[in-house]
Formats: sequence, C-alpha cells, structure tokens
Amino acid sequence: MPHDTPLIATIVAGLGLAFVFGALAQRFRFPPLVGYLLAGVAVGPFTPGFVADQALATELAELGIILLMFGVGLHFSLKDLMSVRAIAVPGAVVQITVATLMGMALSWAMGWSLGGGLVFGLALSVASTVVLLRALQERRLMDTERGRIAVGWLIVEDLAMVLALVLIPAFASLQNGNGDVAAADPLAARFGLGLTGVLLLTFVKIGVFMAVMLLVGRRLIPWILHYIAHTGSRELFRLAVLAIALGVAFGSTKLFGVSLALGAFFAGMMLGESPLSQRAAQESLPLRDAFAVLFFVSAGMLFDPGSVIREPWPLLATLFIILFGKSVAAFLIVVAFRHPASTALTISASLAQIGEFSFILAEIGGATNLLPKAGRDLILAGAIISIMLNPLMFAALDWLLPRLERRRADPSTPAAPPPAEIPVTELTEHTIVVGYGRVGRLVGDALQQRRHAFLAVETSDDVLKSLKSAGVETITGNAARSNVLRATNPAGAHALVIAIPEAFEAGQIVEQARAANPALHIVARAHSDAEVDHLKSLGADIVIMGEREIARGMIEELDRRPPDAAPEMAPQRPAEQVQV
Repeated sequence: MPHDTPLIATIVAGLGLAFVFGALAQRFRFPPLVGYLLAGVAVGPFTPGFVADQALATELAELGIILLMFGVGLHFSLKDLMSVRAIAVPGAVVQITVATLMGMALSWAMGWSLGGGLVFGLALSVASTVVLLRALQERRLMDTERGRIAVGWLIVEDLAMVLALVLIPAFASLQNGNGDVAAADPLAARFGLGLTGVLLLTFVKIGVFMAVMLLVGRRLIPWILHYIAHTGSRELFRLAVLAIALGVAFGSTKLFGVSLALGAFFAGMMLGESPLSQRAAQESLPLRDAFAVLFFVSAGMLFDPGSVIREPWPLLATLFIILFGKSVAAFLIVVAFRHPASTALTISASLAQIGEFSFILAEIGGATNLLPKAGRDLILAGAIISIMLNPLMFAALDWLLPRLERRRADPSTPAAPPPAEIPVTELTEHTIVVGYGRVGRLVGDALQQRRHAFLAVETSDDVLKSLKSAGVETITGNAARSNVLRATNPAGAHALVIAIPEAFEAGQIVEQARAANPALHIVARAHSDAEVDHLKSLGADIVIMGEREIARGMIEELDRRPPDAAPEMAPQRPAEQVQV
C-alpha cells in the first residue's frame, strides 16, 4: 500500500486542526467558524510546518460549496420571505448596492480592475448565514419580528449572491479575454453574439434550468425520496439525499452551463418542498458539516497573515465597510421604512460580518483571475476579524436596547439612566415556566386549570402577546441570563419547569436556580441519557426524556388492559406435524 497519500493527509490535517482550533474558539466564546479558518491558515503555505495540498483542498472545497448551497436551499422558506418582503427585499437590495459601491471605491483607490472591485464589493456586502442564525438563536429572536426580518433579509442576500455566482464566470471570461466571446461561451460565438448576447444567453440557460427543475424536479425529487423512504432503509435514504444534491449540481453544470452552487441550491429547494425535507436535512447534516469545515479550512489556506502587517490601512478600510458602512446603511433603510430603532439596530448588528458566500466569491474571483491575491487576503482577514467582533456588536445591542425602550416609554426624562435590572416579580410560591412552546403551553394550561400561580419566560412576541391577553404574567428574555432569571424570583418560587429543548441553556438555568433556592423543585426535559445525567448533576430534581415517557405510557396501557381482552392465539400444530 502506498504511504504517499496527500488526500488522506489533507483531510486528516484539515479536520483534526479544525477540531482543535474550533474547540478553542468555542471555549473563548467565538464562533467555531473562526477556528476552522485559523486551522486553514495553520496548514497553508504562508505559515511554517505542514502544508496541505492546495489543489486537493480546492477540490474538497468544491464539495463543501455544493453541500453548503444544498443546505441553504433546503432551509429556504418562501413563506418567511413573503411575510417580510416589504422591508427585506428593497432593504437587502439597497444595502448590497451601497456596500458593493463602497468596496468598489476602495478597490479603485488600490488600482484594481473593475471586475476585481465588483467581486470584492459583493463579498463585503453579504453576511454569514451561520453566524447570523447562531446569534439570533442565542438571543431567542428567531420567532420575533426582528428575527424574521433579519432572516428574510439574509434570504434576499443569498439569492442575490446565487445570481452573482452564475454571472461572474461569464463576465470574467469576457474581461480576461478582452472581449473574446468564444472564451465566455462557444455557443454565443457561433451565433456572433457580443457581451449583451452572452449575458442574455446566460439568463436563458438559467431560465431553462429553473423551468426543468420546477416542472420536473419539483415532482421527481420528492417522488424518489418517498419511494426510498418506503423501503425502510435509512442508509439508502441518506445515500439518496446525497446523490440528489451532488447529481443535480453536477448535471446542471454539464447540461445547462450553470454553476455547481446554483444547481445545489435548487436541488435543496426542490427537496425542501417534500414532507421528508426535515428528515433529509438531518440525514445529510453530518456530511454537510464535515465538507463545510473543509471548505472553511481551504479558504483559510489562501490567507497570508503577513498581509495584515504589510498593508494595515486597506484592512482597516475593509473592516470599516463591514462593521460600520453597511450596518449604517441597513439602519437608515429600516428606519426609513418606519420600523422601530430596536429592529434597525438588530438588523445592523446581524449584518456586521461576512462569511460563507464571501469565501465562495473570493474562491471564484481568484479562479477567474478577476480578484487579485491582495483582495482575497482582505476578504479573509475581514471575515475572521468581523466574525470575532460580531458578538461584541450584539453585546452592545443588548446594552443599548433597554435604554432606548426606557427613553421611548418616558420621553420627558430622556437623560435619566434606566435600571440595569429587570423588575422582579411580586409572585411567591409560584411556578416558573421557561419556554412556552408545545410542552410549556401544556404545562401552563394545566396550571391554569388548577388555579396555581405561575409566570412564563418567553422571547416570541406572538406568544408573549397571547399570554398577556390571557392575564398570564410574562418576562421577556433568555432565562439563562442571570438578570432574566433573577426577575422570576426563584428564591420565592415553589417550582421551576424548564420546557426548552436546549440542554446547554437548561443546564445554566438549573445551576443558577439551584444556587438561588436550594429547596426549589426543578423539572426539566431532555432528549438523551447524557442530557439527563448532565441536568441532574447540576441540580435538577426530575428530568423527563420524551422517548422514555412514551415507552412508559405504552407499557401502562398494556398493563391497564385486562388479560381476557387479549385476542386468543391460534393453536400451534404439534411439533411432529410441522413441515420443514
């Protein structure tokens, strides 16, 4: 067996170091994405030690791009976009335009070409899906109006970047070939088309591809999944999901000349319309995550850390565009549409970073010779630093929003400092219900029927509104935060019900509540034996695991049935009569 295995070495080094650096980043409360990028820097050609094979890393990155875009399409929600289209669509378009123009102005000052400036500006205009969703989930903002607008804004950005990924190669061929249409599209050259003709032909190809996917793929892909699901083979189902993602992406490139990214996006979008989409997402998640990590490692390999020292001013200008330029533009746009300042600030903080699409654009810009190496370095450095600073932007938002709310509620005293803490409830001997979803609502209904005093801790605006209309006391926020939990008066409470499914947050709540009241009766939920042990070790009295309770209910139902109600078994033939 040959021992010279660069593919295995690249995968092992990439995943191994990504794990180490990702764990360190998580330890210091940075997104693991920062660690993955730093792992790429460590195995890249600009740092001492082991250097991974860049050609192989690029091939693996292509798989990562396909699976990343497949995941984006799988979670694409037209319903979510339509609910906030009045602000998300024009807002995202204007913000992308402003940020792209600022990036192009900076590139012009550095003497780059028009194409390089366009790619650079687009890369700075789009935020990271991973970072934004994580920030919203941590603050339980996904179900709020602010969260829905942020997600809708992100969807529009993603769609715009998908279109850019299709058009950039055609534009690059024309620019690099000095107007040689044959270099851009042989079919266009055959009919004597110019630049306008090439772009029109590109749109025609995209249109044909979309028509095929909507008319054929929309029915064929879900049908294949349903057929495979009925075979009962989980392994075959997982293989079908991956074969659809990779096959559609590759086929779209070969048959229609569109990008791998667009093909993968449409494969995910068509699959997302199937009732089995949630299962498909779960089954493909491990492989998607693994190749996405390799994609980020590959992006990190392109970064030259020395460029930060050699050219600090362009980096500072890049960070200014990412952190302040497009954030201020987004703030002004949201305020112009008459949305509250809290919504405008949330959108601004959400967009103050760049990520996956920026790396994809940097990869394509470098591969097509549009973007100079200095541009890729600035994009990668800007991404790493902005992702690291983004939690600070949200921390500033968390500090500022209560003060704005205080000023709006009492405009006669605008300079008065608001209280740092949420007012503590006056309830005593009450039950605290954390999370008012499907589980928490059932608990709350039972407590109301028994006329037992309780309050609910929630973040969803719609849920909070319905609870207040029903006369239930509520506290808005994440109960894992000490000031929110303190406001529930755990020291004077009778019981605490933690109905949220996130074991990590639940553990923080249990630990703080137990410290505040050693006699408090704490009931939590879990999804695995490990989560049960974790929550009990932190002080939970009862931890209920859904699967275990379902099994217990089934057994109780069997025990409740009298023996004479069971159907009689058919008499077996004597052993000597059994035919072998």
